[in-house]
Amino acid sequence: MSAQLALTIAGMQRSVQQGTTGTDLFGEDRTIVAMTVDGQLQDLFREVPGGAVVEPVAIDSVDGLNVLRHSAAHVLAQAVQEVNPQAKLGIGPPITDGFYYDFDVEQPFAPEDLKALEKAMQKIINEGQTFDRRAVTDDAARDELASEPYKLELIGLKSNASEAAEGAEAEVGDGGLTIYDNVHKDGTRAWGDLCRGPHLPSTKLIGNAFKLLRSGGAYWRGSEKNPQLQRIYGTAWPSKTDLKAYLDRLAEAEKRDHRKLGRELDLYSFPDEIGSGLVVFHPKGGVIKREMEDYVRRRHIEEGFDYVGTPHISKAGLFHTSGHLPYYADTMFPPMELEGAEYRLKAMNCPMHNLIFSSRGRSYRELPLRFFEFGSVYRYEKSGVVHGLTRVRGMTQDDSHSYVTAEQAPDEIKHLLSFVLSLLRDFGLDDFYLELSTRETEGDKAAKFIGSNEQWEEATSILERAARETGLDLVDDPGGAAFYGPKISVQAKDAIGRTWQLSTIQYDFNQPERFGLEYQAADGSRKQPVMIHSAKFGSIERFIGVLVEHYAGAFPAWLSPVQVLGVPVAEEYADYLWDVLKQLKGNGVRVELDDSDDRFPKKIRNASKSKVPFVLIAGEDDRAGGAVSFRYRDGSQKNGIPIAQAAAEILSAITERRQV
Repeated sequence: MSAQLALTIAGMQRSVQQGTTGTDLFGEDRTIVAMTVDGQLQDLFREVPGGAVVEPVAIDSVDGLNVLRHSAAHVLAQAVQEVNPQAKLGIGPPITDGFYYDFDVEQPFAPEDLKALEKAMQKIINEGQTFDRRAVTDDAARDELASEPYKLELIGLKSNASEAAEGAEAEVGDGGLTIYDNVHKDGTRAWGDLCRGPHLPSTKLIGNAFKLLRSGGAYWRGSEKNPQLQRIYGTAWPSKTDLKAYLDRLAEAEKRDHRKLGRELDLYSFPDEIGSGLVVFHPKGGVIKREMEDYVRRRHIEEGFDYVGTPHISKAGLFHTSGHLPYYADTMFPPMELEGAEYRLKAMNCPMHNLIFSSRGRSYRELPLRFFEFGSVYRYEKSGVVHGLTRVRGMTQDDSHSYVTAEQAPDEIKHLLSFVLSLLRDFGLDDFYLELSTRETEGDKAAKFIGSNEQWEEATSILERAARETGLDLVDDPGGAAFYGPKISVQAKDAIGRTWQLSTIQYDFNQPERFGLEYQAADGSRKQPVMIHSAKFGSIERFIGVLVEHYAGAFPAWLSPVQVLGVPVAEEYADYLWDVLKQLKGNGVRVELDDSDDRFPKKIRNASKSKVPFVLIAGEDDRAGGAVSFRYRDGSQKNGIPIAQAAAEILSAITERRQV
């Protein structure tokens, strides 16, 4: 008789026979696709040890979706090699809302290839192949994967998987290697891949709620020095309903793409002559940028900040002092030699603010001391990740730094959180949660974080308390901190439910020490301040990109480049309408008159495309009655509105920051 094991299963104490697997425990529920054993995600076919805490993983949970999508990536790779046996495998991890797999193939994938691959995948899925895990030695893996050069490279890098490639952790790790075989119903091996798993019990659980979305080039291990592979992106969901909802969101997101709307609305462009990741704002985009700058400058002053300014370039030694070199050397532009000294384009403003603090003696009476600037910084983002305004190489940060006593730090963080959240709400973003980024404490990654355990524990505790007092959800982000201290980031949802990381607040106990910053305390002693970094927009460029997509280009009246467009019914009413517009202009309203030769219906269509919040129309009845007609973005119209009443409605919408 087999031994009995005591387990905690889904919070309840149970006794099971030795050799019991996750399939034995949860196999009757097809919505359960994996399990956690003492917090570790595992396949259902694994045996559970005595004394373990076992929890089921549902397919619609975060972990469950990752297992589903990782399994779909394996099926994609199997289908590719069935169609093209010469294709070499890269990596294939799950990602947000989907998965991808990289391949080395002679010809890029065409749209019709993706359709054929979907059919091949469906055949594998319908067969109900199982995923079989087996441990292998390094040498055995090399022998088995001798024809896969990229897998061999990953095996060589297994002790440092985080350096191997984005997503490589799904293939190799710090422990032993495993290969997952896709197995036919008759027990024969169909295909296999180097992988850490876990996977679904059967390909049948993928069903038909998957789709291959697109393909494109991707450098191996993310470096342009390496070969360019072909990456296929796909998505997989628990049901066809979920898949359709996601595809509908993608279609809506495509309509809102800020790069497309930026061209259509003449807001900004990215000239090749200037370079990748560098934006120029056109007059209409410049209006939005100026309104944002004016707003946030005023708000900072109201919140007790002093406006400062720093140069775009500095001697490289400054960034050694701050500690940013060598931590961020790869994302800084290469050095330049000037008059025998090495200079760098600045990638961050904080070192220069520290020099302002240390330019003279400081007293405790001055603290909190708050500096703010629109600081232009430059980051060497790889060309493959540059994306419109949301990932650029040159950006303007609404960057601020608070220098406080240790006792003042908790209240300052609360003050900054309140400031940040009120600012986002003024821009129409009011659905958010907070993320607390902390350091790695184990492994090679832990070495990049400086400071004592006591410093990290105190800083993290202060940030966490302030975050929880907001009443917002707080999500942990282990390992996501900067090297010099933990941070809170605001994750805001836009109009179609996508989440964007925007504002950040960081606690820094490192730079004050490195720069020797001091203030004179009340007892006459010299003490080191705490430095708190905060960015409200993050960067102005990225925030504009988010707003364009959030509003689909239809900005609230106060932000709209043109707030009122005048459209005369015929040329003879243009002068009358211009007189009305001039009155509004005198009150600070941004106006335009369409006095083109286009016919009236076309002018109305153009007005609709321009997404102007207010269109004023004037014909004979309007002129005779000293009135105008309103046309709104939704196509509705009000006729014969007295000029004074029309002006009051427009000014009210602007000053109250209403969406119309």
